[in-house]
Amino acid sequence: MLVIAAAVCSPIGPSHAADSDADKLREALRAATLQTRQLEDQRAALQAKLADAEKDKAAAKAQIEAAKAETRRIEKRERETTEEFNRRLAERDETLEKWKAAYEEAAGVARDRDAARAKFEAEAKTYKASADSCVAKNTQLIKHGQDLLQRYQSVTVGDTIVAREPVLGLRRVEIQNAIQDLQDKILDQKAAP
Repeated sequence: MLVIAAAVCSPIGPSHAADSDADKLREALRAATLQTRQLEDQRAALQAKLADAEKDKAAAKAQIEAAKAETRRIEKRERETTEEFNRRLAERDETLEKWKAAYEEAAGVARDRDAARAKFEAEAKTYKASADSCVAKNTQLIKHGQDLLQRYQSVTVGDTIVAREPVLGLRRVEIQNAIQDLQDKILDQKAAP
Protein backbone atom coordinates (compact mmCIF):
# COMPACT_ATOMS: atom_id res chain seq x y z
CA MET A 1 0.00 0.00 0.00
CA LEU A 2 2.87 2.40 0.83
CA VAL A 3 4.57 1.66 -2.49
CA ILE A 4 1.45 2.68 -4.43
CA ALA A 5 1.06 5.89 -2.39
CA ALA A 6 4.75 6.77 -2.89
CA ALA A 7 4.48 6.16 -6.64
CA VAL A 8 1.37 8.38 -6.90
CA CYS A 9 2.86 11.20 -4.81
CA SER A 10 6.36 11.31 -6.36
CA PRO A 11 6.91 13.50 -9.47
CA ILE A 12 7.84 11.65 -12.61
CA GLY A 13 11.51 12.38 -13.39
CA PRO A 14 11.81 11.63 -17.13
CA SER A 15 8.58 13.50 -17.91
CA HIS A 16 9.86 16.61 -16.13
CA ALA A 17 13.15 16.38 -18.04
CA ALA A 18 11.25 15.93 -21.30
CA ASP A 19 9.26 19.10 -20.54
CA SER A 20 12.53 20.97 -19.91
CA ASP A 21 13.98 19.71 -23.20
CA ALA A 22 10.74 20.61 -24.95
CA ASP A 23 10.91 24.10 -23.47
CA LYS A 24 14.49 24.45 -24.68
CA LEU A 25 13.51 23.30 -28.15
CA ARG A 26 10.53 25.67 -28.17
CA GLU A 27 12.85 28.52 -27.17
CA ALA A 28 15.26 27.53 -29.93
CA LEU A 29 12.34 27.50 -32.37
CA ARG A 30 11.27 30.94 -31.18
CA ALA A 31 14.81 32.23 -31.64
CA ALA A 32 14.98 30.74 -35.15
CA THR A 33 11.58 32.28 -35.98
CA LEU A 34 12.74 35.66 -34.67
CA GLN A 35 15.90 35.46 -36.74
CA THR A 36 13.85 34.52 -39.81
CA ARG A 37 11.63 37.55 -39.25
CA GLN A 38 14.68 39.78 -38.86
CA LEU A 39 16.09 38.47 -42.13
CA GLU A 40 12.73 39.14 -43.82
CA ASP A 41 12.85 42.70 -42.48
CA GLN A 42 16.38 43.11 -43.84
CA ARG A 43 15.27 41.73 -47.19
CA ALA A 44 12.36 44.19 -47.27
CA ALA A 45 14.74 47.06 -46.47
CA LEU A 46 17.06 45.98 -49.29
CA GLN A 47 14.11 45.76 -51.67
CA ALA A 48 13.10 49.29 -50.68
CA LYS A 49 16.64 50.47 -51.38
CA LEU A 50 16.53 48.69 -54.71
CA ALA A 51 13.22 50.39 -55.55
CA ASP A 52 14.75 53.77 -54.63
CA ALA A 53 17.73 53.02 -56.86
CA GLU A 54 15.35 52.13 -59.70
CA LYS A 55 13.53 55.45 -59.21
CA ASP A 56 16.85 57.28 -59.25
CA LYS A 57 17.83 55.39 -62.38
CA ALA A 58 14.57 56.37 -64.09
CA ALA A 59 15.09 60.00 -63.08
CA ALA A 60 18.65 59.88 -64.43
CA LYS A 61 17.38 58.43 -67.72
CA ALA A 62 14.81 61.23 -67.96
CA GLN A 63 17.55 63.78 -67.33
CA ILE A 64 19.72 62.17 -70.00
CA GLU A 65 16.86 62.30 -72.49
CA ALA A 66 16.30 65.96 -71.63
CA ALA A 67 20.01 66.62 -72.12
CA LYS A 68 19.92 64.82 -75.48
CA ALA A 69 16.89 66.90 -76.54
CA GLU A 70 18.71 70.02 -75.38
CA THR A 71 21.77 68.93 -77.38
CA ARG A 72 19.64 68.39 -80.49
CA ARG A 73 18.05 71.79 -80.03
CA ILE A 74 21.47 73.38 -79.59
CA GLU A 75 22.76 71.59 -82.70
CA LYS A 76 19.79 72.87 -84.72
CA ARG A 77 20.38 76.37 -83.43
CA GLU A 78 24.06 76.03 -84.33
CA ARG A 79 23.20 75.09 -87.95
CA GLU A 80 20.89 78.07 -88.23
CA THR A 81 23.57 80.25 -86.74
CA THR A 82 26.17 78.85 -89.16
CA GLU A 83 23.95 79.88 -92.07
CA GLU A 84 23.73 83.30 -90.52
CA PHE A 85 27.50 83.27 -90.12
CA ASN A 86 27.90 82.56 -93.82
CA ARG A 87 25.86 85.68 -94.59
CA ARG A 88 27.81 87.73 -92.13
CA LEU A 89 31.43 86.80 -92.63
CA ALA A 90 32.69 89.60 -90.48
CA GLU A 91 30.93 88.20 -87.35
CA ARG A 92 31.42 84.52 -88.18
CA ASP A 93 34.54 83.62 -86.15
CA GLU A 94 33.38 85.33 -82.97
CA THR A 95 29.90 83.76 -82.96
CA LEU A 96 31.17 80.30 -83.95
CA GLU A 97 33.48 80.15 -80.91
CA LYS A 98 30.57 80.98 -78.59
CA TRP A 99 28.50 78.14 -79.97
CA LYS A 100 31.36 75.67 -79.78
CA ALA A 101 31.74 76.46 -76.10
CA ALA A 102 27.98 75.99 -75.52
CA TYR A 103 28.06 72.69 -77.39
CA GLU A 104 31.01 71.39 -75.35
CA GLU A 105 29.22 72.34 -72.14
CA ALA A 106 26.08 70.46 -73.20
CA ALA A 107 28.17 67.43 -74.22
CA GLY A 108 29.93 67.57 -70.82
CA VAL A 109 26.57 67.60 -69.07
CA ALA A 110 25.47 64.63 -71.19
CA ARG A 111 28.68 62.74 -70.31
CA ASP A 112 28.20 63.49 -66.60
CA ARG A 113 24.64 62.21 -66.69
CA ASP A 114 25.73 59.13 -68.61
CA ALA A 115 28.31 58.42 -65.89
CA ALA A 116 25.64 58.88 -63.20
CA ARG A 117 23.34 56.46 -65.02
CA ALA A 118 26.13 53.86 -65.20
CA LYS A 119 26.78 54.32 -61.48
CA PHE A 120 23.09 53.80 -60.64
CA GLU A 121 22.95 50.68 -62.80
CA ALA A 122 25.99 49.25 -61.01
CA GLU A 123 24.41 50.00 -57.62
CA ALA A 124 21.16 48.38 -58.72
CA LYS A 125 23.05 45.23 -59.73
CA THR A 126 24.80 45.20 -56.36
CA TYR A 127 21.50 45.54 -54.48
CA LYS A 128 19.93 42.80 -56.59
CA ALA A 129 22.85 40.45 -55.94
CA SER A 130 22.64 41.22 -52.22
CA ALA A 131 18.89 40.57 -52.19
CA ASP A 132 19.37 37.30 -54.12
CA SER A 133 22.01 36.23 -51.58
CA CYS A 134 19.64 37.00 -48.69
CA VAL A 135 16.85 34.99 -50.35
CA ALA A 136 19.18 32.00 -50.83
CA LYS A 137 20.39 32.17 -47.25
CA ASN A 138 16.82 32.54 -45.99
CA THR A 139 15.88 29.40 -47.91
CA GLN A 140 18.74 27.53 -46.25
CA LEU A 141 17.70 28.80 -42.81
CA ILE A 142 14.14 27.59 -43.39
CA LYS A 143 15.52 24.18 -44.41
CA HIS A 144 17.65 24.00 -41.25
CA GLY A 145 14.69 25.08 -39.12
CA GLN A 146 12.53 22.36 -40.65
CA ASP A 147 15.32 19.84 -40.01
CA LEU A 148 15.40 20.95 -36.37
CA LEU A 149 11.62 20.58 -36.08
CA GLN A 150 11.74 17.14 -37.65
CA ARG A 151 14.43 16.04 -35.19
CA TYR A 152 12.41 17.47 -32.31
CA GLN A 153 9.27 15.64 -33.38
CA SER A 154 11.09 12.32 -33.69
CA VAL A 155 12.45 12.36 -30.10
CA THR A 156 10.94 9.55 -28.01
CA VAL A 157 11.01 8.80 -24.29
CA GLY A 158 13.55 6.04 -25.01
CA ASP A 159 15.81 8.60 -26.78
CA THR A 160 15.58 10.86 -23.74
CA ILE A 161 16.51 8.04 -21.37
CA VAL A 162 19.42 6.90 -23.58
CA ALA A 163 20.64 10.53 -23.87
CA ARG A 164 20.88 10.77 -20.06
CA GLU A 165 22.74 7.47 -19.67
CA PRO A 166 25.46 8.38 -17.15
CA VAL A 167 28.04 5.62 -17.66
CA LEU A 168 29.55 6.35 -21.09
CA GLY A 169 27.49 9.34 -22.22
CA LEU A 170 27.90 8.33 -25.89
CA ARG A 171 24.39 9.36 -26.88
CA ARG A 172 24.83 12.72 -25.15
CA VAL A 173 28.03 13.36 -27.16
CA GLU A 174 26.20 12.36 -30.35
CA ILE A 175 23.35 14.78 -29.54
CA GLN A 176 25.79 17.58 -28.69
CA ASN A 177 27.63 17.01 -32.00
CA ALA A 178 24.33 17.13 -33.92
CA ILE A 179 23.37 20.37 -32.15
CA GLN A 180 26.79 21.90 -32.95
CA ASP A 181 26.52 20.87 -36.62
CA LEU A 182 23.07 22.47 -36.91
CA GLN A 183 24.27 25.62 -35.16
CA ASP A 184 27.22 25.83 -37.59
CA LYS A 185 24.85 25.46 -40.55
CA ILE A 186 22.66 28.28 -39.24
CA LEU A 187 25.64 30.57 -38.59
CA ASP A 188 26.92 29.89 -42.13
CA GLN A 189 23.71 31.51 -43.44
CA LYS A 190 24.20 34.77 -41.53
CA ALA A 191 23.63 37.71 -43.86
CA ALA A 192 26.71 39.83 -44.55
CA PRO A 193 26.26 43.59 -43.98
